[in-house]
Amino acid sequence: MQLTRTFGVFPVSILAAVVAIALWATAPLLAEQARSASPLSLTTLTLLAGALATLPLGKSQGQRVSSLGWRFSLWLGVPLLILGAVSSYFIGMRQAPASEAALITYTWPVLFVLLSQWTQLGRIRLRSLSGAMIAFAGAALLMLPEQGMAFNDASLKGYGFAFLAACCWALYSWVGQASPITLTPYLPRLLLIASLLSALATLALEGRLSVPSDSALWAGIALGLGPFGIAMVAWDKALRGGPSATIGSLAYGVPILAAALLVVTGATPLNWQLPLAGLLVLTGCLQASR
Repeated sequence: MQLTRTFGVFPVSILAAVVAIALWATAPLLAEQARSASPLSLTTLTLLAGALATLPLGKSQGQRVSSLGWRFSLWLGVPLLILGAVSSYFIGMRQAPASEAALITYTWPVLFVLLSQWTQLGRIRLRSLSGAMIAFAGAALLMLPEQGMAFNDASLKGYGFAFLAACCWALYSWVGQASPITLTPYLPRLLLIASLLSALATLALEGRLSVPSDSALWAGIALGLGPFGIAMVAWDKALRGGPSATIGSLAYGVPILAAALLVVTGATPLNWQLPLAGLLVLTGCLQASR
């Protein structure tokens, strides 16, 4: 039984995690290409594309949820977490520099580790707490204004939304790990519910629904197909089949890859704060998972 897990499930889980991480790393660049669309409109399109991308998975028979609490969490809590994560991420990237907002969002793995330890052990290990402090120090470094410049209120709000997205992703990952069932067969419907909630929020706050044009439309579809569609399925597979410490450690490479893509493509300038902050976040996350 142990050999089957080691040579069968474990490599598949690692491969699934690598796929999810590679797709997530493209999210900031795709979001930058969709700047002409409002954050809520982009959220609606992205989640709808994600629901369609994962639709074949809905044909598989998911396990039934007997607990009323878990049914409530599944059909309302999870869509709200998805909506909060994606919309806050897009809003944060509009109000703050994309690479910095993305790096703050990707502190969610260390939040996931802390939450998992608290719920499983009833306490947080000292090394995990120190790792979290190092990671958050890296995030705080991004918020320091450059020499001769004052704090930008819009950027500070963007950082706040990026951190909210991180909290939502950490909670989503914890629910996926703690749930008595796998979320994958339900994912198309969960994404569709989140998309409908986003559409209602768009109508309430913007007065109308609009379809993004040109590159924003294709970028939104790509976001739904990859980072917020296939990647979420792969991540659920990784969480359910592999050790959380190893899987979580792999996720720490996302902010480095994402920032590198933004810099290489010229979407964001390189300054001394970005690589140092990325190193601190990566070091802190690795320390937290030891």
